[in-house]
Amino acid sequence: KMLINKTLSNTLFMTLFPAFSHISKIRLAGILAFILLWPTCAISTNTNIDSGEERAEDEPVITNEITKALNLKPNIANGEKIYVMCGQCHMENGWGKKDGSFPVIAGQHRNVLIKQLEDIQHKNRDNPTMYPFSNPDEIGGLQGISDVTAYIATLGPNPDPGVGCGEDLERGDLLYKQRCAQCHGDLGQGNNETFFPRLQGQHYAYLLRQLQWIRDGYRKNSNEAMLQQIRALSDEELDAISDYLSRL
Repeated sequence: KMLINKTLSNTLFMTLFPAFSHISKIRLAGILAFILLWPTCAISTNTNIDSGEERAEDEPVITNEITKALNLKPNIANGEKIYVMCGQCHMENGWGKKDGSFPVIAGQHRNVLIKQLEDIQHKNRDNPTMYPFSNPDEIGGLQGISDVTAYIATLGPNPDPGVGCGEDLERGDLLYKQRCAQCHGDLGQGNNETFFPRLQGQHYAYLLRQLQWIRDGYRKNSNEAMLQQIRALSDEELDAISDYLSRL
């Protein structure tokens, strides 16, 4: 009976939605998640995986999978082919969308991108839209991850990101230098080796939302050092920082 019911269910689905008949179950799950959930794809460093060893608060944990992907020699040409799938949301040039629904990923550090894909894959970062696309089996294994992240890192910066109102840039500049620049750099350039993401030229709306989520505990894959820096900041102060960074 179970076999008959399963067969009838599959037949009914393909009858109603014939366009999906050639799509794998994993890829179809990704499409449905995209339609139903539509969250944003975040980019930041993570240190919340329990390694069982003591470490500095701002030191990222490197798992075996990340180490393997980092050490693989990337094939940029293959990465460009894989990126076609990513570009459906992040756009062909990797510039995302001004409204912040999808972030700028062009020029992001390869180490950061690999770390974030691993976080999403293992549910250390909540992003249902990205779950299917962080699965190595869907993008050519760890070699595919190595290739596509290397390609993304070569893409040029967005010359016209979404920005805020511009009324509190001086405060944003001051707050950023006091609380963020030590890790993310004076110009928001980040650091590939230490897994700190590039923030300069990111969409204002995306930055603001991610900062609020980190401060409020909704996004849990930021390191403790960052959380301590922004925990006491108001929405207005985070707004100023986000607007400032979007213009760098």
